Amino acid sequence: MTESASNLLYYGDNLDILRRYVKDETVDLVYLDPPFNSNTNYNVLFAEKDGSKAASQIQAFSDTWTWNQESESAFAEIVTAGGRAADCLQAFRTFLGECDMLAYLVMMAPRLMELRRVMRTTASIYLHCDPAASHYLKMLMDAVFGPENFRNEIIWKRTSGHSDAIGYGSVHDTILFYTRSALARWNDIFQPYDDGYVEQYYRYTDENGRRFMSGDLGAAGLQGGGYDYEWKGVRRVWRVPEATMRRLDAECRIFYTKNGIPRMKRFLDEAKGLPAQDVWTDIQALRSWHQERLGYPTQKPQALLERIINASSNPGDVVLDPFCGCGTTIAAAQALGRPWIGIDITHLAITLIKQRLKDSFGIEQVVRATPSGKGETAKIWEAAAGYGEATKRPFHVVGEPTSDPDAAALAASDPYQFQWWALGLVGARPVEQKKGADKGIDGRIVFQGDKLGSFESVILSVKAGHTNVAHIRDLKGVLEREKAAIGILITMQEATSSMKTEAVTAGFYVSALWGKKYPKVQLFTVAELLAG
Repeated sequence: MTESASNLLYYGDNLDILRRYVKDETVDLVYLDPPFNSNTNYNVLFAEKDGSKAASQIQAFSDTWTWNQESESAFAEIVTAGGRAADCLQAFRTFLGECDMLAYLVMMAPRLMELRRVMRTTASIYLHCDPAASHYLKMLMDAVFGPENFRNEIIWKRTSGHSDAIGYGSVHDTILFYTRSALARWNDIFQPYDDGYVEQYYRYTDENGRRFMSGDLGAAGLQGGGYDYEWKGVRRVWRVPEATMRRLDAECRIFYTKNGIPRMKRFLDEAKGLPAQDVWTDIQALRSWHQERLGYPTQKPQALLERIINASSNPGDVVLDPFCGCGTTIAAAQALGRPWIGIDITHLAITLIKQRLKDSFGIEQVVRATPSGKGETAKIWEAAAGYGEATKRPFHVVGEPTSDPDAAALAASDPYQFQWWALGLVGARPVEQKKGADKGIDGRIVFQGDKLGSFESVILSVKAGHTNVAHIRDLKGVLEREKAAIGILITMQEATSSMKTEAVTAGFYVSALWGKKYPKVQLFTVAELLAG
């Protein structure tokens, strides 16, 4: 079993993860949708910066890049190494100056170089980007992968209409498609015909209601000649032998014109469709009513990723997404039987992906591990051997806290990341997606109520710091306000006796469906959850 035969979800900076854990030429397909603030005014991206600000940690949904000291250091590292990417960035700096756009390109350059390293010679890469940066990224991709390996600039129409103050409505994203070499894997993909094409060409309907177009059965001008015979009073050179003509007629696959000329029925429901072009208008962006929508601002439709994966990989090929967000690439790869590697720098994303895999495929992680390097990562991959069907193969999360001290360190460095991680321990969905006013609800679990079609909720509150009895009273108030069944408080410290007493006074939630009663307020420490 190869290293890349397992499903791995990494928490951390993708540049560090790629360098430490992913071996050369082990990936068959890369899709990335790097964070970029498409809602920012275009001119702001080119505002000059003095470079004195410290880089802030990347957070979910915060995707504006600024030029600062970290950008300067990264730029120097790339230029010192030399090569076409270095030449490209120096040209960008001369043209753009020290601005946010340059910071974005400097961030992307080493990541693209690492992605090229881990790709097999038969691999492909799809970079999903905003039109404000696509032309710069295309030049950078030319520098890293070579202009000879550029395949397509795909236009995806993500919305039907958009009103801009000045200019035409912005309704599309750009996807840059490159390959590692001329040996890249490719499978023909077909798009549905648009309504206008169907109305124009499939304009006939047979007695069974099947739409069809008529195809010429004559061999005039056909290279290699045909078959000369008479068919129902019409003699000419046909493109099929007489025996085949009889079979087609018996199967009601021949259409006769007013002049009695036979033509082949080509049914719409048997057509593969139009060979995929580089303008995609048939895949709709997610809307509020779509079932797969998770509420993640940058979520892409799974159909978009399935098209890419089907075109540029085969079952068993490894798919990598280094900015995996809410896990659409991972879900598509899992559904299509491809092993996958996902990387994200927020525990919010990791929690969403774990829950998505559980909800969609009924699978959960089987190991929490933090290997020191590629050798130990191989052992984790080996642990997934023999699980059979690819769509049911479990996954591993690498980089999460695995002990109480690890959790304490995360809580101290970033309480929000700690909160998202702790919710993931109990399979809860985060509720507060943005920093701001806390309404006492950090996460929620919904479960089947006693009556058919009714649902109850568990409210979760996560506290990284000191806790006391006031937090229990607050949680009881939230339960009453939200009419929730159960409230859970997750803490780093053991609950005091007064906290436990206050929790007991909340009473019980009684489930007639299960014939049991459960404490209405429950207290858990991180250590208890890590211990199972």
